[in-house]
Amino acid sequence: MQSLNDNDIHILALAGSFREDSLNQALIRAARELAPDHVHIDDLDLRTVPFYDGDLEEAGDPPEVTTLKSAVAEADALLFATPEYNGSVPAVLKNAIDWASRMLADSPLRGKLAAVMGASPSRGGTERAQAHLREILDRAGAHVVDEPSLYLARAFEHVTDGRLTSEDYREAVDEIVTSLDEAVTLDATEPAEAAR
Repeated sequence: MQSLNDNDIHILALAGSFREDSLNQALIRAARELAPDHVHIDDLDLRTVPFYDGDLEEAGDPPEVTTLKSAVAEADALLFATPEYNGSVPAVLKNAIDWASRMLADSPLRGKLAAVMGASPSRGGTERAQAHLREILDRAGAHVVDEPSLYLARAFEHVTDGRLTSEDYREAVDEIVTSLDEAVTLDATEPAEAAR
């Protein structure tokens, strides 16, 4: 839900790759560059989040998991950038969703607006990974924005020094950020209109 004390929109970006020249980090960087002044995009490094373990959960969430859940809960929307590993979602993203979705009734993912995009050096453009990610997020209770979409294939041709340089694809990223912005704004106004 949109922040009550200001009109700014806060988006949490989660990437499935962390290497220095990550193509998907370039997408998030572009989103941050293109976002209007009232939209703030922060990211969270998921590498320190331990693999989901029921015993760990029963003993109390580790600090890294608490940080993850808090960041998801405080965000107005989520923006995922996923590579495709063996035709599916990287383990680091699936693991973060597994933690954040527990327990479903209290999950910070429940009802959270989300958008998905992805970049790959292959010709598939992460299409299968994004389909799987959308299904996982839907099962976890998030509301995934269907359009617009971005399947950036042969991404090395469009990313230079960690920056997305193709104007066409930068426009596609801009459209995704705009769609989240509009969805959050609509989501914030609907309860007020329903109460009239």
